[in-house]
Amino acid sequence: MKWHGAIGAAAAAVLTISPAAAQRGADGEVKILYWQAPSILNPYLSSGVKDVEASSVVLEPLASYDEKGDMVARLAVEVPTLANGGMAADLKSITWKLKPGITWSDGTPLTAEDVVFTAEYCMAPGGGCSKLSAFTDVEKVEAADPLTVKISFKSAKPFPYGPFVGGESAILQKAQFKDCLGAKAAQCTKENFAPIGTGPFKVAEFRANDSIRYVANDKYRDPAKPAFASIYMKGGGDPASAARAVLETGEFDYAWNTQVEPEILERMAKAGKGEVITAFGNYLERMHLNFTNSRPEAGDKRSVYGDGSNPHPVLKDPAMRRALALAIDRQLLVDTGYGASGRVTCNIVPAPEVYTSTAVDWCKTPDIEKANKILDEAGWKKGSDGIRVKDGVRASLLYQTSTNSVRQATQALIKQMWGDIGVATELRNIAGSVFFGADPSSPDTSQKFFADIEMFAWTYVGTDPETNLGGSTCKEIPEPKTNWLGTNFSRYCNPAYDKLAAELAQTADLAARAALVKKMNDMLVEDGVMIPLIYRGRISAISNKLAGHRHNAWDVELWNVADWTRKK
Repeated sequence: MKWHGAIGAAAAAVLTISPAAAQRGADGEVKILYWQAPSILNPYLSSGVKDVEASSVVLEPLASYDEKGDMVARLAVEVPTLANGGMAADLKSITWKLKPGITWSDGTPLTAEDVVFTAEYCMAPGGGCSKLSAFTDVEKVEAADPLTVKISFKSAKPFPYGPFVGGESAILQKAQFKDCLGAKAAQCTKENFAPIGTGPFKVAEFRANDSIRYVANDKYRDPAKPAFASIYMKGGGDPASAARAVLETGEFDYAWNTQVEPEILERMAKAGKGEVITAFGNYLERMHLNFTNSRPEAGDKRSVYGDGSNPHPVLKDPAMRRALALAIDRQLLVDTGYGASGRVTCNIVPAPEVYTSTAVDWCKTPDIEKANKILDEAGWKKGSDGIRVKDGVRASLLYQTSTNSVRQATQALIKQMWGDIGVATELRNIAGSVFFGADPSSPDTSQKFFADIEMFAWTYVGTDPETNLGGSTCKEIPEPKTNWLGTNFSRYCNPAYDKLAAELAQTADLAARAALVKKMNDMLVEDGVMIPLIYRGRISAISNKLAGHRHNAWDVELWNVADWTRKK
């Protein structure tokens, strides 16, 4: 069995990168900008990429994906496969062997019990684990011995690499988090802000939505790494100021997600202090349509799926959802805001190519005339102000996203496009640290979704889309009982879709697997659950003085921070 882009010759390889510095900490401090400031350092309690990234320099998984999309061992000796005997012949279990001698930053040994506990933590009822879809079909996780972990599945699991693979599924220390199970998870502020890890750095100071200072982990398994003695990670600002701080002023060494108009980045790069780097993985700019009533008058039921009896007054109509998608000129969005770092797509799964569908390519050609006709035939009549009304409900939508210049320009263009089909649009932008935050009391998070439409870029770890598509099943709907965590932002619940997700989880043949992925992708697009906009490259800025970085679009960008060095 060979998985496209996931497990090739590198499957059994131990993670080895560029040569390390001769002495740990010799290169001083590295300064990193994440303008969407991290709000928590527990990847299981946030759906925000920024939080997963920030936690990844401390917490590690059993295996990661490298910049080519190949899986490489991290805390494990090797990646288990059928060929090396790590996967059972009936595909119902996988066994991981931990590297001996690894310790947590407090000096205690990493053991299989920590891995077992991490599964228990995420799967605990009431915990609101945002990465629960990675544990789909897991029956039990057990420690065969102090360095051996066996994961058993309820049925054959041809792709068993959901749990503990990639930065989103890192290992937590049992001793630290043992009292944070279930409903207590969100209450463990000390643990969530300063997790003990096995990674190259440990937390020295964490200021939520502001800054983090890390220091080199003196217990890290490679005595020559990391080359840097500390990391200063600053949050806040915007993509343009972050890019400028690396490319023009040289104040910082690395800036994440510098989503700025291409001509501005090009001008900044001419200062000669750094460069813009781009890598394509599976990053997708997309819109979620709220299937529930998100209006304030819904009261306690606002954006709550419940039993499904709380539909959105406008978006419950599939004709409206289709018209909104048809009215968008995606190529114009690419040309004005993304340049070479963006490509038009109609797919929820934009890559790898084996999984990409062509059945929904109708969205690539904007058609205002057809969109108007669809709404006319569905009974949406234009009023004297040009805005459509049906059954006394006005076609007026609140459209929210995070704050940055490209997103606001995209919002303005889409508002105009929707105005051409008689839909009124109110725009709202929210600071990224809040929008992608994990505070269940905030009304402005992407998970709580107190709006009708929301737009953001979404990515997932690795090249296999099973976990990503599993995020749109009924059980992944954010609700008050899950502390508003979950990845089914649209509140879409379709038993037929869930059945396909279950089938995908048990399908081994790559061709059959690809067919299922395309069918699920097409269902989400045709049902108007999401509107795919742009297949995005991960674009960041890096100082000319920084070496060892390998830009990764398949996992966290800081995946090999242990190997970063300062050019002499």
